[in-house]
Amino acid sequence: MAVWQKVYEDQALYRAEIVKSVLEDRGLSPVIVNKKDSSIQFGHYEVQVAPDDVLQSIKIIKEEISFG
Repeated sequence: MAVWQKVYEDQALYRAEIVKSVLEDRGLSPVIVNKKDSSIQFGHYEVQVAPDDVLQSIKIIKEEISFG
């Protein structure tokens, strides 16, 4: 069984959701992993993909997504 790989992280859930949505639109199957501690609201969200999709995902994120 392959271990999913992190391709994006952010403290804001909505940004992780946008990245996930863009990757899904490109035919990938990303997941969001909540790495926040619910008691103190510290941490982040990660977008993870299958190992075979890592390079393609990073390229899409760099070229098509900007939160500037």
